[in-house]
Amino acid sequence: MTNPRGSAWLQAGGVGFIALYAVTLLAALGWLFGNVREIGPENRAVVLRLGAESRVQNAGLLLAWPRPFEQVLMLPSADRVSERRIELLLRSEQARKADLDGKLAGDATAGSGYLLSGDAGMVQLDVRVFYTVNEPYAFTRQGEHVLPALERLVERSAVQVCASRDMDAILVARPELVGADSGVAERRERLRGDLQQGINQRLAALKAAGGELGIEVVRVDVQSSLPLAAVNAFNAVLTASQQAEQAIASARNDAARQLQQATQAADHTQQVAEAEGRERVSGAQASTATIVGLGGQQSPDLLLRLYRERIPAILSHAGSVTTVDPGDAGRMILEGPKP
Repeated sequence: MTNPRGSAWLQAGGVGFIALYAVTLLAALGWLFGNVREIGPENRAVVLRLGAESRVQNAGLLLAWPRPFEQVLMLPSADRVSERRIELLLRSEQARKADLDGKLAGDATAGSGYLLSGDAGMVQLDVRVFYTVNEPYAFTRQGEHVLPALERLVERSAVQVCASRDMDAILVARPELVGADSGVAERRERLRGDLQQGINQRLAALKAAGGELGIEVVRVDVQSSLPLAAVNAFNAVLTASQQAEQAIASARNDAARQLQQATQAADHTQQVAEAEGRERVSGAQASTATIVGLGGQQSPDLLLRLYRERIPAILSHAGSVTTVDPGDAGRMILEGPKP
């Protein structure tokens, strides 16, 4: 007689074995085809066979043995440009917090994020580096050390570039020089090119020394600025200069207005004086017209008659009259008014 309970356990065990076999088979297939993948156009793959560099696979279908026989490392394609912001050149978090709080940073963080220019000025550079992977094997060998090494190379190049030029050749510290000297703006534009050239030269020197990173810098973006305290000082100077220029302009306007008013007043006074002068001359001419007219007369009888008509009216206003013979050689003493 068959035991029903034992038969159930056998059936359950058979089902479990089949499920385990299927899972194992799927796992084996997954492991076998684990390195079979499609490489996108923005990537490429470096295949390591037992740790040794085997081949580079560009965009397309990649067929590789599973681990640990072959290992696949994904890299950017040859024409793909990657971006990296250089954190070493930025102000540290502790120093930025001290700047916002208005406190003095400690000795360890006081110079964080600052670079010294050739004229002993302090500047800040926010640098973004754009690079391509030109040597896949070298890039793979360096691995996680590529980006830290790149940051140190950029930092050294930035220090050298800033020390070789003054502050006006790095950023617009004095706007009045922008239009006065075109060479300053040209040197400022060359900052990116000089920085890129310096980085690539250090990469070449590192390659010659056997420590190639496998990358090449194709572009550098630089945003320069002044320290916060210097910005406040420059703003104060700029504000004072603008206020002084406004005061000078206002004084010049007032002087021009006063000069115009004085010119108008002088012209008015001159016109009034000329009018009064012409009026007085006219009045004098009218008052002396009779005498002038008589002066032109040639008749002695007419003059004597006029004299006799006019002299009584004149003498009537005198208190006393003394006649003197014009031919007499004597002298007469006239008594003055009593005090």
